[in-house]
Amino acid sequence: MQAVMSKEEMIKWLQDVFPQVKDDFVVEHIDGVNTVMRMKIADRHLRPGGTVSGPSMFALADVSAYVATMACIGKEALTVTTNCSIDFMRKPLAGRDLVARTTLLKLGRSLSVSSVLIYSEGQDAPVARANMTYAIPPRQN
Repeated sequence: MQAVMSKEEMIKWLQDVFPQVKDDFVVEHIDGVNTVMRMKIADRHLRPGGTVSGPSMFALADVSAYVATMACIGKEALTVTTNCSIDFMRKPLAGRDLVARTTLLKLGRSLSVSSVLIYSEGQDAPVARANMTYAIPPRQN
């Protein structure tokens, strides 16, 4: 699969389409198969005890799979999550950013499937694993 959007184009696209979370996520790498994204952890992402909340980890997996899909199909804002399975495997380090490493496993006309491993900065083992499926709207000819 070949990327049709550059990292810079993707960053601009996310800022335009999702201004409410533009300061939470950083696109570090996209190449059409692999995507690396960072979530800048702030107090609003923490739950009691100082660990990153499950919904925050889901948000990172979701945005990362969205970016992996957009990188290959171009700007399709109405591409939506249709399925997610997430396993929380270990506690992230307190106050550290999260990094998602996403692999686009399948890209079809109507669905994309991605595998996401989420790491806490400074830990070698992943803290979560997600499988994400996105529905791609039909192309208008």
